[in-house]
Amino acid sequence: WGQDQIKGWHKQASALQTNQGNQEGTVVTAEVFDVMRRVQVQNKLAGVCEDMCKEVGAYPKCTQCPKFVEPDSTPGVMTWDELLEHMDNLVSWGQDQIKGWHKQASALQVQNDHSDAAASDLNRRMQFQNKLAG
Repeated sequence: WGQDQIKGWHKQASALQTNQGNQEGTVVTAEVFDVMRRVQVQNKLAGVCEDMCKEVGAYPKCTQCPKFVEPDSTPGVMTWDELLEHMDNLVSWGQDQIKGWHKQASALQVQNDHSDAAASDLNRRMQFQNKLAG
């Protein structure tokens, strides 16, 4: 693994050196390439960090790993914070539902305004009675 990896790095370094030459845009390209590689290395390490913390016994209290989400300390039980968040989500969901109902009702009113109201009303009553009967 090591020798092949080092050969790959040498090839990349020599390619960067030959590309730099006297061109102005390649210096920026090399810097961007370096940042991209650093991001790739950090992303690889992020997945390994949690495993390392588990091995050394620091897992649930690991604050140094990037994007670490602490496991639920009360599985199956809703805490006050979780309940409040759930209630907030229900409020926003309910508001969205009511907006949809208002749109649907206004669309029905517009349809009824353009057609004969009495015939439409009779038709709706018939549909309702048929639903109840069957």
